[in-house]
Amino acid sequence: MRALTAPLNELGEFEEIKKKLKEKHFCAAFTGCVESQKLHMAYGLSEGFKNKLIVTFSDLRVKEILEDYRFYDRNVVAYPAKDLIFYQADIHGNQLVTERIKCLRRILEGKPVTVVTTFSSFMTPHIPLSIWKKHLLTINGKSRLNERELARNLVEMGYEKNYQVDAPGQFSIRGGIIDIFDLTEENPYRIELWGDEVDSIRSFDVLSQRSIEKLSGITIYPAGEMLLSDQQLKAGMEKIEKEEKKFSENLRKEFRTEEAHRIESQVRELKEQVYEFKNLVNLDSYVHYFYEDTVSFLELFDKDGTCVFVDEPARVTEHAGAVETEFRESMMHRVEKGYLLPGQMKLLYRADEAAAKILQGRVITLAALDTKNVLFKPDRKADIPVKGISSYNNSFEALMQDLRRYKKNGYRVLLLSGSRTRASRLARDLQDEGLSAFYGEDPDRELLGGEIMTFYGRALKGFEYPMLKFAVISESDIFGSDKKKKKKKKTYEGRKINDFNELSIGDYVVHENHGLGIYRGIEKVEIEKVVKDYIKIEYQNGGNLYVLATGLDVIQKYASADARRPKLNKLGSQEWNRTKSKVKEATGEVAKDLVELYALRQQKNGFQYGKDTVWQKEFEEMFPFEETEDQIAAIADTKKDMESSKIMDRLVCGDVGYGKTEIAIRAAFKAVQEGKQVVYLVPTTILAQQHYNTFVQRMKDFPVRVDLLSRFRTSSEQKKTVADLKKGLVDIVIGTHRVLSADVAYKDLGLLIIDEEQRFGVVHKEKIKKMKENVDVLTLTATPIPRTLHMSLIGIRDMSVLEEAPNDRMPIQTYVLEYNEEMVREAIVRELSRGGQVYYVYNRVNNIADITAVIQNLVPEATVAFAHGQMQERELERIMYDFINGEIDVLVSTTIIETGLDISNVNTMIIHDSDNMGLSQLYQLRGRVGRSNRVAYAFLMYKRDKMLKEVAEKRLMAIKEFTDLGSGFKIAMRDLEIRGAGNLLGAKQHGHMQAVGYDLYCKMLNEAVKNLKGISTTEEFNTSVDLDVDAFIPPSYIMNEVQKLDIYKRIAGTENQSECDDMKEELLDRFGEIPTAVENLLRISMIRVHAHKLYMTEIKGRNGEIKFSLKPDAQILPEKIPALLKKYEKLSFNHKGTPFFLFKYKKCGMVEKDAQMLLDFTEELLSSMQKELTE
Repeated sequence: MRALTAPLNELGEFEEIKKKLKEKHFCAAFTGCVESQKLHMAYGLSEGFKNKLIVTFSDLRVKEILEDYRFYDRNVVAYPAKDLIFYQADIHGNQLVTERIKCLRRILEGKPVTVVTTFSSFMTPHIPLSIWKKHLLTINGKSRLNERELARNLVEMGYEKNYQVDAPGQFSIRGGIIDIFDLTEENPYRIELWGDEVDSIRSFDVLSQRSIEKLSGITIYPAGEMLLSDQQLKAGMEKIEKEEKKFSENLRKEFRTEEAHRIESQVRELKEQVYEFKNLVNLDSYVHYFYEDTVSFLELFDKDGTCVFVDEPARVTEHAGAVETEFRESMMHRVEKGYLLPGQMKLLYRADEAAAKILQGRVITLAALDTKNVLFKPDRKADIPVKGISSYNNSFEALMQDLRRYKKNGYRVLLLSGSRTRASRLARDLQDEGLSAFYGEDPDRELLGGEIMTFYGRALKGFEYPMLKFAVISESDIFGSDKKKKKKKKTYEGRKINDFNELSIGDYVVHENHGLGIYRGIEKVEIEKVVKDYIKIEYQNGGNLYVLATGLDVIQKYASADARRPKLNKLGSQEWNRTKSKVKEATGEVAKDLVELYALRQQKNGFQYGKDTVWQKEFEEMFPFEETEDQIAAIADTKKDMESSKIMDRLVCGDVGYGKTEIAIRAAFKAVQEGKQVVYLVPTTILAQQHYNTFVQRMKDFPVRVDLLSRFRTSSEQKKTVADLKKGLVDIVIGTHRVLSADVAYKDLGLLIIDEEQRFGVVHKEKIKKMKENVDVLTLTATPIPRTLHMSLIGIRDMSVLEEAPNDRMPIQTYVLEYNEEMVREAIVRELSRGGQVYYVYNRVNNIADITAVIQNLVPEATVAFAHGQMQERELERIMYDFINGEIDVLVSTTIIETGLDISNVNTMIIHDSDNMGLSQLYQLRGRVGRSNRVAYAFLMYKRDKMLKEVAEKRLMAIKEFTDLGSGFKIAMRDLEIRGAGNLLGAKQHGHMQAVGYDLYCKMLNEAVKNLKGISTTEEFNTSVDLDVDAFIPPSYIMNEVQKLDIYKRIAGTENQSECDDMKEELLDRFGEIPTAVENLLRISMIRVHAHKLYMTEIKGRNGEIKFSLKPDAQILPEKIPALLKKYEKLSFNHKGTPFFLFKYKKCGMVEKDAQMLLDFTEELLSSMQKELTE
């Protein structure tokens, strides 16, 4: 990039320092630098170095530098420092580990790399590169693999074994096929073995489990940061135990038995985790016990080819000091209380040690001002006169003036633009204004004095060197910060949630014809030498039903809203049919209501709003943030709904803090301009107050009257608002369910906005429903209650999903761990030291005051207060108000905070007994932190030694899985599985849903809706195929029962030949060569599809006979039957009772041949019947 670096060579100091950098040790300090120019300087000086390290002082700054340096060098990666304080958790988020290992991969590959990191990563110990190199697995077409050995190696490397890989860091081995999901790759690998030789290596897609491309060889990188062989692990653990014995003896001598007990149980648990569960995540803090010699981050790079750039050394020194003190204090505390071994205190390198190591190589510090430099003593100082470019804020004139001035003074000017077309257009625009500018593609073209070149690239800020007469102006200087690139949109159409939830033995299942039973597993049953897989379902009084595994589509897992044990049905009794017809009637009623409600809304014409006005545009431009793509789409959809003649009913699912309110504000503003009134309904008083403030703030420049109706208003204020609403003087009213009371009437209501819909009870919902018959409705929610979710998926409501995080939000680091006071203290102190506040969620009102006292004792320096819903309104309001204003540091509260309080300064949340809460509740709570651009922490605590209920464990795991922002939507999907769906429509339906289970209820409702809409559905009937053929999935082919069921279910669900071929391909791809029994299974499923089209209820084939039974009302052409019988002599037809065809043939006596013959005949006869008997 000579265009950028050439001018630097004219600086005397630059040349001199560049020469000096060829020496082994050298430290130079540059002062006078401005933002992006530091990176320009670093890039100029780093020429010829293979590795460049840019060291800075905060995670946020790492992110900025990373973005900015991409312009100079595509190979730039961030290396997030390890968080050494919270290491003892059961589950860590592995996002950061992934980033670190990706960075290490580049170092191991020996490629040139630029790493941006904070100074603290130089203070933490790392495993030497030689050990990493030993733990790389290289596999190519010539390799020989022993499956057991490979599995052992992978576990050592930190991978976990699973039946099916669905996340990075997992592997699975099943019969000659090995799947490995490397942490550093986008897609997992699939290796097929022939004996022990590698047959093929491919990458494949996780979701569909299908192959993507063939590969000749792969290298697999570790998935964890503790790489230990069994001997090392044992030796290290012995050291830990030895020290623990000594330490606890000393403690007992001092009569500190509680601490002694604590350290003993700590180590005991560690052993259990390591030996039983092979879980090494918590060993990070014991690294010295396992490795004699650890190295600092710098020593991972080869010394000669590395240059270190320090950004703002004074801030870095400060950051290093803070990390050190924090670590030391926390460690002293923990050792004292018996949470740690004394040997663990030596974990960190001191800041001066780390700096001394850096100074053994080549170092450049870049700072704006010359401050006293404690850590990095420079051999040479240089002050560089640089100016930042002031922002032009979209003013092309101002830019032109400056460019003319630059040109006159003989400056070389480089204008950067984020896209090639924009860059060339900019050059043309400048030429039109009479400036000789040109667009250049060649980065090495040196500029001459007075030349202006536009170039493709982006920098955060521009800069100029007055002495060198060289200026770089970035696009963000001209137009303000640039908009993000467009992402392709996903649409959420109506779709059923269709994966076959894992059935485990003992689950309740519903069979559509026989009712509710218990699933007892898959059994092989041999009837007359033919083996088949049957699913065994147990009914009341010990009745067993065996269902062919091919007929799985009539079985669903039973899910209901509460976890009560359902009553089993009796086989062969009429009770299930009675239940079913009762429910059918009920769903018919519901469907009628539903369809009427929606039909009414579709037929009635709503108010048609006009296009956007000038005011609307002006109002929208005052939004202080940048909208995300999803937000723009949702706003556009909402406006389109309002401008059309139909009545809007839109659901906006957006994650907590994703800007749903802004969509509502814009819609409200649009409605008000046409003289309509708007109601904004919120679940709690505090939230009403908050939204009220937001609305007033946003609309202060416009003649819009916003009022609040809630318990915080005196009764006279409320009366006035109600009266003014009637007269039409109030434009927007924000309130709790007070706005639903009978005395509130509106002059001309145009839009109803419901916030956090999941919080309203059934009664309120009924009231809302009455209110919204002919009013546009906009519903906002972060975790939609299953009912709305499902309705939208069935395709009755419109839905916008906000999935994209606002630009500078950081994901929330979630830790799931056992409750211990030390951790709580640590987390609070840590948050307070960075100037933040903490939520502590404790959900029992009766002793919340005691807990508050406990926390006050733990952290005497903090102001701790508590809040709960049974306090007096005023009191609660006062506490919340103080908290928002930062006068309270820690708020201990019940879950009342989950309802949408927006406080960006709270970035740590601790949830006590998190295993007692529902999933959407945990999710909402967790969304209350991380509202700014700092990393937020959520600690989900549970009681020591309390065995987690399985559901609770699933819940905590789910929250953990979804740590990225933007998964409220997926959580709601999960919620459907774990909790079963809530009340579909009103309270009465609840019982019917209990009776038949959620899935069947939905299916019946769907049919009822279709019938009412006039889409004809024939009465459902099932076709069973029972042929004397081995048709099952042998265990040697698919081991795992859940997977086997899933494949059975999917084979049973194939509806045409192309789906069947797809299924074949997938089986080949995932499990290898298809055995005959599975091939037969696929053929039978196709036979069933064809038979169903011919209205057959059963096909039976055995002992040389095939019987095709038809429904009495089968819609076939009876007059053509004689022609068909003529064609096949051995075919006869019986029309008495249940009509059937009978075909006789001679068996040959060889089992396998007979089976093939039977299938061939059945297929041939069906295809003839299809041709002859249907039009």
